[in-house]
Amino acid sequence: MFNFRFDKRMIYILIGILVFASLVDYLNNPSALFNLLLSIPGVLVAITFHEFAHGFVAYKLGDNTAKNEGRLSLNPFDHLDPLGTAMMIFAGFGWGKPVNVNPRNYTRKISMEKGEAIVALAGPAMNFLLAFIFSIIYYSIYKFVGGEFLKSTVGGIVMLLISSTVVINMGLGIFNLIPLPPLDGSKIIMPFLSYNAKQWFKNNEQIFYIVFVLIWVTGIAGKIISPIIGAGTTGIMSLSKFIVGI
Repeated sequence: MFNFRFDKRMIYILIGILVFASLVDYLNNPSALFNLLLSIPGVLVAITFHEFAHGFVAYKLGDNTAKNEGRLSLNPFDHLDPLGTAMMIFAGFGWGKPVNVNPRNYTRKISMEKGEAIVALAGPAMNFLLAFIFSIIYYSIYKFVGGEFLKSTVGGIVMLLISSTVVINMGLGIFNLIPLPPLDGSKIIMPFLSYNAKQWFKNNEQIFYIVFVLIWVTGIAGKIISPIIGAGTTGIMSLSKFIVGI
């Protein structure tokens, strides 16, 4: 019987090619390149806090693995995956360097499976929280500072940086909820599946990696996720605008 094993390195090779092609396009478009550079601080914030949240929640559940490996840190360089970061910059959604956890160390008050789901959910939840916080900051500046600051070059750049951070955090949070390995969503859904569904999911993990690559290469991921990110960003900005009182 033919046994196909998918080499995960193929993901990185294909995404690397896509990133390189995108970079060439940006170099030919100065204004797009400027907006790209403005997104970098938001990317660093989104990935750093996302991965920190995974490690912190695992630590609170009784697992010291992330702490022992120095991942309970807000230093971006402790959490960046080169290609995942590049995807965040060029596509608006990507990933950081995975935080290692050991579910066997979790408190016995919950099952290992539920513990894994909670730890996985912590990353996207942190991104949604950050998107909300930065949108509040955005409208607070607009309401309480306003005036000449908003008309200035510095003010314009600051507002672009903040709004970009909101969108990037929404993008990272929503992207990671997709229930495909290696994304967080694949762990979050596990407690809700039947035993047979779980076994089928685990036995066909290699197929899901192939699907993961295909939705990237064909552009399906962007077509599906971009409208969701747009709607999520609009919703959270509208809520923040209401709270600030604009």
